[in-house]
Amino acid sequence: MKTLKLLLTFAVSATLFTSCYTEEIIVDTYNPQPTPSISLNQLLSSYELWYVDINETIGYGETPFLQIAFTVSFRNGTLWANNNLVGIGSQGNGYGIPVGDYDAYNMILDVYHDIDGYQTFDVYQINNNTIELYNPNNDTSYFLNGYQRSNFDYDFVFYDNIHYFLQEYQAWEKTYTSPTGTVNDFDYENYLQFLAGGNDSEFRSSQDVNIGNPNNIYWDYTGVYGVGNIPGNMYLKRLTLNYDYFGNELFEISVLNDGLIELYHPASQTIYEFRGRGYIQFMRNSEGKQTKELKKRKFKAERKDNPRDSKRV
Repeated sequence: MKTLKLLLTFAVSATLFTSCYTEEIIVDTYNPQPTPSISLNQLLSSYELWYVDINETIGYGETPFLQIAFTVSFRNGTLWANNNLVGIGSQGNGYGIPVGDYDAYNMILDVYHDIDGYQTFDVYQINNNTIELYNPNNDTSYFLNGYQRSNFDYDFVFYDNIHYFLQEYQAWEKTYTSPTGTVNDFDYENYLQFLAGGNDSEFRSSQDVNIGNPNNIYWDYTGVYGVGNIPGNMYLKRLTLNYDYFGNELFEISVLNDGLIELYHPASQTIYEFRGRGYIQFMRNSEGKQTKELKKRKFKAERKDNPRDSKRV
C-alpha cells in the first residue's frame, strides 16, 4: 500500500469506476456476443490491470488463482497478480508478482499457473472495459474490469478488503498502549492472529511477552472476528473480536502503514498499536513454496447457475 499521506490524493469515485480506453465493437446480428475488432492478445494487454470483481462471479465452481487475486495482468505471455494487500500499488510496480504464463488465441485463454497448473477459459468481451473468463471445466465465469495503473484506486481496494489484510501476517504484536484510558482485560493481550482459510473469520490472542518467533506464541484465547464500515470514513473501520467464552471487544481500527495498525477501544478510551510479524505472501513464501493456508476472497452474494455454454466444439 502506498504511503497513507498519498491516500487523499485519490478520489474514490474517479478511479475504480472510470477508465480511459475505448475501442470499436463489431456486433454480429446472428451472435449476441460482441466480437472485438482486435486480437485477444491486444484486448488483454489494452489494460494494465484487470480487477477481479469477485461478487459478479456466476456458477458454483472455483478457479483458485482467480479466487485469491485482487487484480491480474497479462504482460507479454507472463501472468501477474496482486494476491496481497500489503504492498499493493508498489509491489512489482503495481502489477504484483508473476504467477504463471499464458497463451491467447481465437478468444481462448490458456493459463499455466505456477501453483494451480493448466487452466483454460473462453473469453467474452462484455463492454469496453469488462471481460468474462468462462472456465468450461467448472462451468464458472469470472468478470474482470480493466484499468490503467494511473487511474486504479489501490487504496479503495485495500480498505474495502481490510478483512484480508489482517490475515497477511502470522501475528500482530502489541507495541504501544496509550498512557490514558481505563484499565481493562485487553491490556494484558499482546498478540493477535487472524487466520486465513477455514471459515475466514477466526482469530486468536495471546498474553505472551517478547516472543521472537511467531510460531512459538501460545494462544490463550480464540474466537471469530468481523470488520465493518464506519459511515462517512472509508479509512476507519470497526473491528469486533467475539471471544468464544468472554464476550465481545469492539475497536475502531485504522491502518498507519502496511505493517502497523491502531486499535481504539471506545469502552476504555485506550489506544493500542500492533505491528505485523511474519509477512505471508499468498501463493509463495520466501522459499517459493505454496503457503499453508490459502486466503480466498469470499463470494458475498447468492451463487447462481451459469447460463453460459462453451463455444468450443
